[in-house]
Amino acid sequence: MGDEVVIEQNGVELSNVETGTGKEKIVIEEDESADDRPAWDNKIQYLLSQIGFAVGLGNVWRFPYLCQRNGGGAFLIPYLIMLVIEGIPIFHLELAIGQRIRKGSIDVWNQINPLLGGVGVAMVAVSFLVALYYNVIIGWCAFYFFNSFQAPLPWATCPGNGTVMECEKSSPTAYFWYREALDTSESIEDGGGINWKMMLCIFTAWLIVCVCMIKGIKSSGKAIYFTATFPYVVLLIFFFRGVTLEGAADGLAFMFLPKVEKLADPIVWLEAATQIFFSLSVAFGGLISFSSYNPRKNNCTRDAVVVAVINSGTSIFASVVIFSVLGFKALTDSRKCLQEFQDLMEDKVPGFASNNMTVTASNYMDLWGTYNTTDTAIRDFNFGYCSKDGNLNNAVGGTGLAFVVFTEAMNQFYPLEMGPFWSILFFLMLANLGLSSMFGTLEGVITPLRDAGIWKWRKEFLVVLLCVVCFLIGLIFAQYSGSYWLDIFNDYSGTFPLLIIAFFENIAIVYVYGLKRLSDDLEYMTGSRPNLYWKVTWLFLTPLSMLVIFGATIYTEATRTITYKGWDSALGQVVDKGPYPWWGEMMCYVLICLPSLFIPIVFVLRLTGLMPYRGETLKAKQARTVQRGAISKQNLVTDSVTSVSGSMAAFPANGVINPASTAL
Repeated sequence: MGDEVVIEQNGVELSNVETGTGKEKIVIEEDESADDRPAWDNKIQYLLSQIGFAVGLGNVWRFPYLCQRNGGGAFLIPYLIMLVIEGIPIFHLELAIGQRIRKGSIDVWNQINPLLGGVGVAMVAVSFLVALYYNVIIGWCAFYFFNSFQAPLPWATCPGNGTVMECEKSSPTAYFWYREALDTSESIEDGGGINWKMMLCIFTAWLIVCVCMIKGIKSSGKAIYFTATFPYVVLLIFFFRGVTLEGAADGLAFMFLPKVEKLADPIVWLEAATQIFFSLSVAFGGLISFSSYNPRKNNCTRDAVVVAVINSGTSIFASVVIFSVLGFKALTDSRKCLQEFQDLMEDKVPGFASNNMTVTASNYMDLWGTYNTTDTAIRDFNFGYCSKDGNLNNAVGGTGLAFVVFTEAMNQFYPLEMGPFWSILFFLMLANLGLSSMFGTLEGVITPLRDAGIWKWRKEFLVVLLCVVCFLIGLIFAQYSGSYWLDIFNDYSGTFPLLIIAFFENIAIVYVYGLKRLSDDLEYMTGSRPNLYWKVTWLFLTPLSMLVIFGATIYTEATRTITYKGWDSALGQVVDKGPYPWWGEMMCYVLICLPSLFIPIVFVLRLTGLMPYRGETLKAKQARTVQRGAISKQNLVTDSVTSVSGSMAAFPANGVINPASTAL
């Protein structure tokens, strides 16, 4: 075994350079104070930024919906299993490589292996596409926030005193969302021009993002103290309000009582894995960018576990809040429906009121069966909301949950005069959840472009240019058909491509860069090498789980027709609009394939020499380090021999030391 030496040259400490073995263990510690890379003010700021990026709108409006649809408490079993074998391992890898190399996603992959540079470009592409539509949702939240400063709330009742049939056939909240806010067209083919109200709100959202990010993490890091913590304050307030509502227990029981038979359904496991994967915001490049501003001596292993657990805990806590309120709404709607049937029976059935007959949740269908031939109004009565369990079974996620269902529930909070207060809190919370995620998403574009030398001017100019470009392209979502376009981007730009990127990411780091090198880096950065859990997941469980999801997703998409839903103003409800037009379907495939194509394109261009990488890879740095270590070791040995020879010369041949020769 060779000797170990620790040397320092030109501000670079070469630690544990073991030469002569062929298995050199090398860790390069560059002088971080010598570069001008921005840094976090403190560890709390960094953790809040990572938490804010990971915890987004999906934690509030997608996870509860999936839990409701896939067996309630039983869904938590595959969800937590996938968190352990898929979510946390990939999350850890991204934090580790960002902190180790201290570059954005493009330069990180170029330094690992130039042939893999396309992985970083794909991350930038995905972040850009997601940013286009994600900020539109923040604009929608801003529209509702501004409209909340009035009493009664504009979505509390239908306009026109019963003359607006579109509202009468639906509900005040649904009418306000589809007609007053979006003013949605009947189909995606009917663009209808620009909705100026939405355009102004989207512009406001981009202006806020631009101001918060103009100085990079120096400005967004200050904003994150509010944007990342305020949603938890609001969730806590809604939690105490929700659990004290009548019917909250029914909602929570529906949410958490496990339907174990659902565990036999492979779709449940697929959706659990997909939700864990996407809710942690891996493969966007934002995690790498944020961790690149850390010092190398930082425990990224602990950070990965802490942030991932907080993210999943937030999803579960948000579900408690959502379903306590939905339980209240289900009970309220049921009572309202039964009362309407009671009034109808008293009006149409002689003696019903005088005999003190009462409609209840247990007898309303029996009464209908007895009297449905008495009058057509009784025969055609809509019992859609009379069943409390039926109301809870109507799974609603996404914008329908936030802007229609939850908004309607808040209309019924007592006292009713407090409606604006609850609305302001709710939409301000959603806006902050979106903003903190937007900071990380745009960092996944800005940091790589600057670190790779693609943008050589001031960062402020890049931030402004990026926000302006995104706003202009995003005007497609300000059309009257904008909600249909947003559904396309939401369903296809930030789903399938992320899965492909993360798979290549895992394979590249563990099998190309090498698990041993990664372990050496982690030992240097954190003080300990990866344990058996990390090795087993990185080597086997994580890539295999992603392959299964990949195959299941391809099968699902290949065996179904791509269709969409939209608002029908005549019926006052959301209906199936059928398949997309050919250009809409093509857009779906473009969003799926475009980011992923950068991986093979860059691979071929680098392999053929058409786009050579002119920087220095980690492997080249390490080879240079080994060579310098060997030379320095030889110099040390030579200097030691010379020094010893000089010392021996001070001893006289007779062995008697002259005191004068030792004088200082």
